[in-house]
Amino acid sequence: MSRFPRNVYERGSDPDPRFSLANERTFLSWIRTALALMAGGVALAALPLGIPRGLLIASVAILLGLGIAAPIYGWFSWMRNERAMRESRPFGAPSPAIAIVLGLVLVGILVGTGLAIS
Repeated sequence: MSRFPRNVYERGSDPDPRFSLANERTFLSWIRTALALMAGGVALAALPLGIPRGLLIASVAILLGLGIAAPIYGWFSWMRNERAMRESRPFGAPSPAIAIVLGLVLVGILVGTGLAIS
């Protein structure tokens, strides 16, 4: 039986299922984070906050961009970690959570500036 993605499952041997399931839960947390970021962007666009249009569009674009990037990173991180477990190698570099934090700080600054202006 062939499993997807082949470039992960055709390497090494099956690790302890607990570790694979933990890796999958981490991937799902990236999906949950992406949904929250996108929902925040949609809510920001839908609410009549009186923020100048340019700042509003920039804030929404940042939130939606992070929401699109998060599951993509989660997928590649899942594959990299699964391969590492299967080949008994150490995991790679830590997650890019700092990018999400910086993006959210930037959105906070833009929204705060917009609310102060209006």
